[in-house]
Amino acid sequence: MVFLCQHMEQFDPIFYKIFQYYKPRYKSKANDIALAYILFLQISLLLLLGSFFLLFFGQMKVTLISNSKALGIYSVLIVILIFRNWIYYTGKKRKVLNTKITKGSKTVSNIWIFWIIPTACLLFSFLLIQRL
Repeated sequence: MVFLCQHMEQFDPIFYKIFQYYKPRYKSKANDIALAYILFLQISLLLLLGSFFLLFFGQMKVTLISNSKALGIYSVLIVILIFRNWIYYTGKKRKVLNTKITKGSKTVSNIWIFWIIPTACLLFSFLLIQRL
């Protein structure tokens, strides 16, 4: 769990780039948009990782858990991600991280790249699931 929490901080710069891009247009909703984007990105990466392992273990003829249990674990992980991101990116910790990151960062010029990444992860994971 400590390993997972250490790597969750890799999403902080992405969160603040999205936040800074939407802050001038949507002042009060910029945090919600950036929070939804990070959640969408994490869910798509988690689905890609899960579908890869599902295909890999299926090819190896290894049955660790059933598909319904895997879907249940995926649902529980999504709920954990929702609460973790909600606590982490709203409140005092967000303000502290905002001051650290915004000192040297510039605004995002091309937002479409950020939105293509999770969409491509979802499409690729659906392609992997179709190979089963």
